[in-house]
Amino acid sequence: MGQTEDKDITITFGKDRLIIQKRYKFASILNDFLIAVWFLIGSIMFFYPDWVRMGTWFFVLGSAQLLIRPCIRLAHHIHLKKLPESNWEM
Repeated sequence: MGQTEDKDITITFGKDRLIIQKRYKFASILNDFLIAVWFLIGSIMFFYPDWVRMGTWFFVLGSAQLLIRPCIRLAHHIHLKKLPESNWEM
């Protein structure tokens, strides 16, 4: 098996460019950051009785994102690639 491709993502803002290298690592870090944000916000909401229900939804959101974590790792290791067209048909 060959090495998996991990192409850079480039986003241009006028004369400036944002280059994201190692997109799966970036996606994983961003996902972990968002998980922490949802759980922190949910935890703070639990201090206020009127916000407990909304805080529970933030916990549900954070928990759902925990499911995304292994999906990102799996996507990093499994790639579907289009085979080049050939004249040979089975």
